[in-house]
Amino acid sequence: MKQPIIIALDGTSASGKSTNAKLVAKALNYVYVDTGAMYRTLAWYCLKQKADIHDPRAVARVCRTWKPSLVCADGQVRLLVEGYYPEREIRTAETSAAVPHVAAVPQVREWMKKKQRECVQFGNLVMEGRDIGTNVFPETEFKFYLDASLEERSKRRAAEGIQENLAARDQRDSQRAVAPLMIPLGAMVINNSRMSAAETSRLILEAVRGRLGAKQ
Repeated sequence: MKQPIIIALDGTSASGKSTNAKLVAKALNYVYVDTGAMYRTLAWYCLKQKADIHDPRAVARVCRTWKPSLVCADGQVRLLVEGYYPEREIRTAETSAAVPHVAAVPQVREWMKKKQRECVQFGNLVMEGRDIGTNVFPETEFKFYLDASLEERSKRRAAEGIQENLAARDQRDSQRAVAPLMIPLGAMVINNSRMSAAETSRLILEAVRGRLGAKQ
């Protein structure tokens, strides 16, 4: 049986990971996986359970006991909690503020890695996050790392109506004890400060198709 193809798209906050991952997945007819949404779903659930998100043991306890289901709907993987996908709830300011604390817990990252690797059951994937090429699927041949200047990324966040200290987020992500944000070995690095999403995704698609063509 042929192994599914995994395209790993890592990068900093507001570097265009989600937009480009969706464009690439659509162009190739692959399944899109937003790993950030998976962490957000757990963060939302911790808040719902009134767990102290600043207490790693409390967060790890929730992660051990919750039983979400992994599903693929409309070409996108989601974690359902009791059959429900909290699409709007995971994008609130409260959940956003909780995510870095929840995502830094080692037991959470181990649980997420296992669950994210299970996504291969749905076929070829475009998976975006912060540790896909380094930790979740380090064996994939298709690794990309997106970045842009802090000024450009801050503008993008502001255009979305979100005020976030990206410099502080970058520091937390890169200094995390488990699976920190870093450029994966062998990844194609794309600084898209002066590029549109169409231009960025075109670069990724050219690289992927070139490699796939070389294999045939």
